[in-house]
Amino acid sequence: MAQKPNDREEFDSSNLLFFMFKWRKHLIAVTFAAAVISAGVSFLLEEKFLSTTIFFPADNSSLSKAVMTEDAAAKNDISAFGEQEKAEAMIQILKSDDIKWRIWGKYNLMEHYGIKPDERHANTKLSKKWDNRVSFKRTEFNSIRVDVLDTDPQMAADIANDIAALVDTVKNQMLRDRANKALRVVEREYFGLLEYMNELDDSLTTLRRKGVHDHEKQIESLTKVYYESIANNNRRAMNELGAALDTLAKYGSAHISMSENLEFLRERYVMLKGKYEEIRVDATQDGTHKFMVNKATPAEKREYPVRSLIVLVSSLATFLLAVLVIIGVENFKKFSNRFPSEEQVESNG
Repeated sequence: MAQKPNDREEFDSSNLLFFMFKWRKHLIAVTFAAAVISAGVSFLLEEKFLSTTIFFPADNSSLSKAVMTEDAAAKNDISAFGEQEKAEAMIQILKSDDIKWRIWGKYNLMEHYGIKPDERHANTKLSKKWDNRVSFKRTEFNSIRVDVLDTDPQMAADIANDIAALVDTVKNQMLRDRANKALRVVEREYFGLLEYMNELDDSLTTLRRKGVHDHEKQIESLTKVYYESIANNNRRAMNELGAALDTLAKYGSAHISMSENLEFLRERYVMLKGKYEEIRVDATQDGTHKFMVNKATPAEKREYPVRSLIVLVSSLATFLLAVLVIIGVENFKKFSNRFPSEEQVESNG
């Protein structure tokens, strides 16, 4: 049976140029309409400005270890940049609730973002807005980049700079809290040791008043003189030296014990005093934990929306969608012509 003309004139979607030329008016109209609509929508979108601050984390975590410690192995270089671990730790501080709440309160961001404090899940909405507008990133050089998007370029710069400043504030507070706990322990031991040493020293002073100064040397010298007085039959000297030897015998062992104990405690006192001074510095002094590279400044041009990109992407997406729809329609018509309906079959029969 001879084929019908419609059967031979099949739609060839591979011939794209011919296809687009055939439907050029429809494609141009749809694409142009999409461009106009997307351009109009882009002007309705809220403009946002980007401000960025960049800084390096410092390697030292303790001001006392960076400045006061004499041990070269334990001492940190105050001018050294922190490595990857320091950068990652600082990013965690940047993401802390402490910094969030300080910035939210200072700039009244809930009102600024158009969120009503009494509406449902207000804090959750504020947190999502914050996460969409504020980001922290470790760069390939192990520096930290803080990006802030806002409708007000000056506010974006101020927020970025305040976030960088709060890193030192929050970390210093964390270090002080920890140092204060350690300080109370070391302080109690330090002053307890100092008090005990003073008691030993007072006891030794009492023994010195009794004539006990250096037990071994005194025993040696007094014994020699005592035997000489016996040889010379010097009764008076024998009585005086005998009394002195009795005093040494009575208090000598106590003098030796306290002297040796005090010498040991003095060594411990020197070590403990150094530790006490270090921890006291960490508990009372504030240090800086970053090296500023760039401070944020108000942006002169908006970062978002990029209207040309929105128009381009929307137009291209609409054009491709229109092509797919037309191809679908063409193929549906071809399929319908190839398989006639029951009414057509009965009429032909």
